[in-house]
Amino acid sequence: MVEENAIDPEPKAYRKRRPVDRRWLALLLVCGAQLMIVLDGTIVNVALPAIQNSLGFSETGLSWVVNAYLLTFGGFLLLGGRAGDIFGRRRVFAFGLALFTVASLLCGLAGSQGLLVAARALQGIGGAIIAPAALSIIITTFKDPADRARAMGIWAFVVSGGASIGVLLGGVLTQTMGWPWIFFVNLPVGLVALALCRPLLNPDLAPDKRGGFDLPGAFLVTASLVVAVYAVVGAGQNSPALTALLLFAAAALMVAFAAVEQRTSAPLIPPGIFARSRNLTVSNVIMALAVVGMVGWFFFSALYFQRVLGYDSLATGLAYLPATVALGVISQGPAARAVDRFGIKPTIIGGLGMMAAGLLLFARAPVGGSFLVDVLPGMLILGIGAAFGFMAVILASTTGVPDNEAGLASGLVNTSQQMGGALGLAVLAAVAAAYTAMTTGSQSTVAALNSGYHAAFIVGAVCVIVGALLAATQLRLPKDAGPE
Repeated sequence: MVEENAIDPEPKAYRKRRPVDRRWLALLLVCGAQLMIVLDGTIVNVALPAIQNSLGFSETGLSWVVNAYLLTFGGFLLLGGRAGDIFGRRRVFAFGLALFTVASLLCGLAGSQGLLVAARALQGIGGAIIAPAALSIIITTFKDPADRARAMGIWAFVVSGGASIGVLLGGVLTQTMGWPWIFFVNLPVGLVALALCRPLLNPDLAPDKRGGFDLPGAFLVTASLVVAVYAVVGAGQNSPALTALLLFAAAALMVAFAAVEQRTSAPLIPPGIFARSRNLTVSNVIMALAVVGMVGWFFFSALYFQRVLGYDSLATGLAYLPATVALGVISQGPAARAVDRFGIKPTIIGGLGMMAAGLLLFARAPVGGSFLVDVLPGMLILGIGAAFGFMAVILASTTGVPDNEAGLASGLVNTSQQMGGALGLAVLAAVAAAYTAMTTGSQSTVAALNSGYHAAFIVGAVCVIVGALLAATQLRLPKDAGPE
């Protein structure tokens, strides 16, 4: 009996530790997949000039390299969340990983503008499938509140820190190996993650097929936004009649989307949800406006660094580090403490005000600008403001929303983030191209390009200011509203 007791504790201890170890390995797996998605949001910006030189994109056409990803990611994000409920989270997560990995391979192999844009759109669909499934896996894997809080902290660190890794990695890869490698780097991560899905992730439970699957709605809303973006981007080259026709088609597709949502049993956006929550409606508009400024800054600052200041890809990646590090660090604590102390609305107004100030500082950056004098101040102000502003807007979107709609509200504000970025970047690209064309005759080519970038920064700042004004006048929040 003594001998039995001496032998038994080790297997029991081993059996007790094993599921704990497996949960944290599962967390590393889903965080690795999420990191790919986050990296793809910033790694491409550094490589934009190299992609433009290689494939011959125009200044406005180059925006499709970013917009194709944003549009499909935003258009299919809510559908991706529903897919996990219907078909099983592990199965959907693995499918999204496979799709994203294949799309990354196609992006790297793309030898034409059309193939790259199509592959980027496919990447966006893969990302829209991975992101909600990954978050659901974390929530369902970690039942203990303390473990869940720790897991979500690691998740938040990956999301915020991924931007910093992306800009630096994009610079290194583009400079040393060429722009296709910003996409090829996803292949080993995707393949390893796929191989580990079955051994590390919990098996799917019986799927919940109640309510159906709103695939027509996802296609209609995405098609509407794609046509609208195409109309805006091509407005300078197309005839006014064609532009008007495209905008009418986009509106018709959006009306069809609204009709589908009224009739389907499982709508992406339940009819009446915005009418029931003023804060949700206003927050989504504020988020879309704020993202116009942020996405526009990433896009045009990369062009400014390389086309105007003459930075190479590596120097461009290093130049972004102060802003992305500031955004990541402040998002981890100071932003939440600011909301606790001052409330949601003042934090939004202050954060967006700083973002607008940063954009306006970039709007005066000269052709022979100095990094320390003309770039760094605006970059830091913008990054700090974004850390405060975006977190507070997300909190505002869920304030007053019933518990059973909190997940939907969070998904909607994330969708607004992607869609606002895509539509806004299309407008800013058209503004920059038009202003550059207007000033080309009276200035050097580089100065004319810089004038176009200035115009885009100013329009982006105006959008952010409008968002701050909406927060000040339209949000109805308790004075002490803060994170629960």
